[in-house]
Amino acid sequence: MIKPSTSLALLLLSGGAMAAEPVASKPDTAWLLVATVLVILMTVPGLALFYGGMVRAKNVLSVLMQVFVVFCLVALLWAVYGYSLAFTEGNAIIGGFGKSFLGGITVDSVAATFSKGVYVPEYVYAMFQLTFAAITPALIVGAFAERMKFSAVLLFIFLWFTFSYLPIAHMVWYWAGPDAYTDAQAAEAAAATAGFIFQKGALDFAGGTVVHVNAGVAGLVGSLLVGQRIGFGREPMAPHNMPMTMTGACLLWVGWFGFNVGSNLEANGAAGLVFANTLLATAAATLAWMSAEWLARGMPSVLGAASGAVAGLVAVTPACGWAGPMGAILLGLVAGAGCFWAVTGLKGHFGYDDSLDVFGVHGVGGIIGSLGTAFVAAPALGGTGVYDYVANGFGEYSLGSQLLSQVWGTGVALVWSGVVAFLAFKLVDMTLGLRVAADAEREGLDLSEHGEMAYHD
Repeated sequence: MIKPSTSLALLLLSGGAMAAEPVASKPDTAWLLVATVLVILMTVPGLALFYGGMVRAKNVLSVLMQVFVVFCLVALLWAVYGYSLAFTEGNAIIGGFGKSFLGGITVDSVAATFSKGVYVPEYVYAMFQLTFAAITPALIVGAFAERMKFSAVLLFIFLWFTFSYLPIAHMVWYWAGPDAYTDAQAAEAAAATAGFIFQKGALDFAGGTVVHVNAGVAGLVGSLLVGQRIGFGREPMAPHNMPMTMTGACLLWVGWFGFNVGSNLEANGAAGLVFANTLLATAAATLAWMSAEWLARGMPSVLGAASGAVAGLVAVTPACGWAGPMGAILLGLVAGAGCFWAVTGLKGHFGYDDSLDVFGVHGVGGIIGSLGTAFVAAPALGGTGVYDYVANGFGEYSLGSQLLSQVWGTGVALVWSGVVAFLAFKLVDMTLGLRVAADAEREGLDLSEHGEMAYHD
């Protein structure tokens, strides 16, 4: 059975390889352009505001600056070599340099969708993928917020993006595209060119492993290596502006429809299913986190509700194209309660200072979603099953086999990102140093790193 492991894979087609020149679908192109803008909205301003409100007033500009500039840095790296290494054929781990500097892409170039014979412009596809590449490292900065040098952040992001994001994106999302699967022999040949995790059969519709597990583990490593903030556990470090954080969370939710539904690449009934799953899982996770907090602490908080919504969005991301609506709700309930435990019990037990709970929400939520995909995708549990492009229909589904595939995908992402992050942080520490001076940290990074203040008396 052929298992397409994501809605973000593509086939780059040349005119000479087909009897007729492929033509991009205008309705699908229009939707993908809108989805790309929505994912940009998730990062700037969505993620920036969400993170900015959660830090202390003396550090809000530093967090806004980090998210904004990381987005810009990765956008350029993506155009120079990132797109090529992630989405061209190379080996099972990484692609090649054939599309470096976006070379060879024209207004007539197309990328395949998930229906045979349906295409979108390659420029649009490349920019859609750029937004995923840019938000992922931006997520990491929340783990070491309020104490890391701005220069060190940028050098780390360059290293981690190059050696962790790009290989994992290629391993999970690169395949030959649906038109390559004409018969069993052709399918076998096409599968041999796919990424390593794709070959293992792991399902990741829009980034459970590539984005959330990847970033969450890197954030955990960073919080451990950079160390705790001065006064952590002894001084109040409450969010300084909850309306800002709630606004950011709402923008994240809105933008996430571009993230998940856009990953379908086509404006069709499957996109409608993804839309429903994204909406329902998020609502369920919000209520689950709120309820868990209410029971544990005696009252529900705005921060808890906002965090629960993000946890639901994270968990449904890998499953949203294969789950049924009831499965998405179940996944959201598990993620809301599970991530609440991670940011309270787990973090409290081990004492690491993950400032904005990158690992607790994105890492743990991504693991729950990635492994949970095997269950909610099962037709017996309301899921769609997995499409077989040779038979041109849904094939038999084995929950046990699929769960093993999900373990492969999740495990590789955990280990790969953790090792790369550790080495990258160590290299940055040896060259630039990771932390600002103690006096600069006490003063606040807004003044010490950027010479500005967000608020004046």
